[in-house]
Amino acid sequence: MSVTQNESAALRPHAEQAFADELAALAAADDRPRPERWRLSPWAVALYLLGGTLPDGTVISPKYVGPRRIVEVAVTTLATDRALLLLGVPGTAKTWVSEHLAAAVSGDSTLLVQGTAGTSEEAVRYGWNYAQLLAHGPSREALVPSPVMRAMADGMTARVEELTRIPADVQDSLITVLSEKTLPIPELGSEVQAVRGFNLIATANDRDRGVNELSSALRRRFNTVVLPMPATEEAEVDIVSRRVEQIGRSLDLPGTAQGIDEIRRVVTVFRELRGGVTADGRTRIKTPSGTLSTAEAISVVTGGLALAAHFGDGVLRASDVAAGVHGAVVRDPSTDQVAWQEYLETVVREREGWQDLYRACREVGA
Repeated sequence: MSVTQNESAALRPHAEQAFADELAALAAADDRPRPERWRLSPWAVALYLLGGTLPDGTVISPKYVGPRRIVEVAVTTLATDRALLLLGVPGTAKTWVSEHLAAAVSGDSTLLVQGTAGTSEEAVRYGWNYAQLLAHGPSREALVPSPVMRAMADGMTARVEELTRIPADVQDSLITVLSEKTLPIPELGSEVQAVRGFNLIATANDRDRGVNELSSALRRRFNTVVLPMPATEEAEVDIVSRRVEQIGRSLDLPGTAQGIDEIRRVVTVFRELRGGVTADGRTRIKTPSGTLSTAEAISVVTGGLALAAHFGDGVLRASDVAAGVHGAVVRDPSTDQVAWQEYLETVVREREGWQDLYRACREVGA
């Protein structure tokens, strides 16, 4: 992978850049068998994602907080000839896990196809340099390889994000790649065969609008791993705290204090609203239309920290997160506003120690 700018100046470094020290320490300590062209053994890849301490005392930070078996199955899948499909509702860290898996396995997470409604077959297979094509006709020099083709040729891990947003006919262009491990180039009468080490990670969800169902033929080519929402409040608070700390460092937010109690309240609000019941199980509440995912909680808290840093005293307070919470919950004013107001009046107002959050949220909605 070529670097065209100062990595330290990047707003969001790639995983292999941000965690280069951890990957290097793991590689040095890793004495287990590695599949061909893997930078680490499957054991070390799992340790990189789940976190732990190496014999020399190096601490590996957890990148994914969740069931260990999910990570082990995902890593093992990549060590076979089956592609990996990370499936889950929005905000379950599919992209995050995909990036870190590619970084740990291949040392490069940038061989990426971003799925959208406008993604063309050329983005998945190959395109052409039309100046070369018109001047000299079809040739290898005129061919522009896709990230998938480059991964096949180099024995690397390719990534396809939001696979179900890609049109169905473009999705199916992956079938030959995944089943035959070859990419035909009819214009040249040749093909690119995948070398050992090649595999593909795709992410998908079936909750958002604009989703294109995978054909049964394509789905069979994947081993599907479902990433669940965090099982407990403590796990979700831990995830939000870790990510907010990382983002805060990258943004150089001046003199802020995270405020774990405020993070816990945001997480509690999101969990109760998406579950339709309060944490104690006593009160049923209306569920808004949004997903209220962990990723959205991270965004709300990060925005609150920025407010506290630039327009407050650096301490995260209810007034800093209220607008973000309101924006995340009230996506459809005609229905979500009713659910939100009911939750404020029946739950937030009556909860001990939450009066500041109640007042701040009321002011935002006024």
